[in-house]
Amino acid sequence: MNRKNVKNKVEGFSKKTKEEKIKWLKENYFNNNSNEILNKYWNSDSSLQKIHDEFTENTISNFYLPIGVAPNFLIDNNDYTIPMVIEESSVVAAACKAAKFWRNKGGFKTSIISLKKTGQVHFTFKGDKSKLEKFFKENQSKFFEDCKEISSNMKKRGGGILDIELLDKTHDIDNYFQINAVFDTVDSMGANFINSCLEQFASTLKNEMKNCLDITSSDYSLDIIMSILSNYVPECLVKAEVSCDLSEIDQTGGLSGKEYTDKFIQAINIAKTQTNRAVTHNKGIMNGVDAVVIATGNDFRAIEAGVHAYAAKTGMYKSLTDACVENNTFKFWIEIPLALGTVGGITNLHPLVKWSLELLNNPDAKELMKIVAVAGLAQNFGALDSLITTGIQKGHMKMHLINILNSLNASENEKNKLINFFKKNTVSFSAVKKELEKLR
Repeated sequence: MNRKNVKNKVEGFSKKTKEEKIKWLKENYFNNNSNEILNKYWNSDSSLQKIHDEFTENTISNFYLPIGVAPNFLIDNNDYTIPMVIEESSVVAAACKAAKFWRNKGGFKTSIISLKKTGQVHFTFKGDKSKLEKFFKENQSKFFEDCKEISSNMKKRGGGILDIELLDKTHDIDNYFQINAVFDTVDSMGANFINSCLEQFASTLKNEMKNCLDITSSDYSLDIIMSILSNYVPECLVKAEVSCDLSEIDQTGGLSGKEYTDKFIQAINIAKTQTNRAVTHNKGIMNGVDAVVIATGNDFRAIEAGVHAYAAKTGMYKSLTDACVENNTFKFWIEIPLALGTVGGITNLHPLVKWSLELLNNPDAKELMKIVAVAGLAQNFGALDSLITTGIQKGHMKMHLINILNSLNASENEKNKLINFFKKNTVSFSAVKKELEKLR
């Protein structure tokens, strides 16, 4: 790689102005005007740019992703147009198609299964385990009491600390224990609240054990390793489903209702038993989930981690969706863990997040869970529908055509002609390039 001599270390980089940071990058990493693009992506509204600058550390510019909308969703008999932030056009197109397909068949139905989140204080304890268990049982109320101030506002909103328990993990690691705490964070994702409570639990554990007459420093030792929430939320669960009579999907993709649903169910069975298919199957679900999670200012990395762990909860990674036919009725559903919030974080700061939530009629956390689950189910339906009928590439490459034309610097006139040409021809990069060269 042709690079300038890069300094091994820079002092006080975070204290530099944005312009100074960009200048340093140019001097050390670039031989051209590559950094000019950074300035072009600054927002012309300085107050808006300041908000974005303060979202993270060492901001030098903005990275734009398109926000699109998918209308015609009927969820629990209510109309929704769903905001989606994603760079892949076929995702939004598939969501729109699924919304229209199910709209006149009763739409999507949802239910919240549970809303619990957890976090743990991880620690080691050397000594008589029975004394530790006795100590925890006798002092459990103290842990709640010491968190009164931290949890007061959450309790007013109907949430708070639901339970704490001592878990013996010495079969995994020598002398290793956890204080496992269960929380309800209502309309917030609750990371800061949970972590604050856990750190207080750790402090209470340490202080109270010092004061316990049965546990002396000569016989026992306690070492707090860490206190942190878990993004694995198998008890913060939502279900979304669709159903219809087989006659309502007769001749879908040129197949009879029975032929269509047989292939559809078989495709899911493959994803339930074959990990190599399940990963791609669930990735398609997350196309829809992540797009709405990002649009509403939630943490898509946490959602991804929790969802994929849930998909492997039996010890084998499997499909998140399922389907069956009962009494001539086709049923298709998803159960998915989603720890989401509609207050806190950037939900009240990012203008487009606020806009997205307003578009959804300012849902609470439970309503947002339902909407996001529906987006994932719709996305999976769109993918499976294509796979068992026309194939995935026909629709995908049609949507990808404009990106190919842009990468080849096609003019608007050339784009219009080639879009029309490829309505009846197979799209590939080489085919598009060849036809473009013919035009020129």
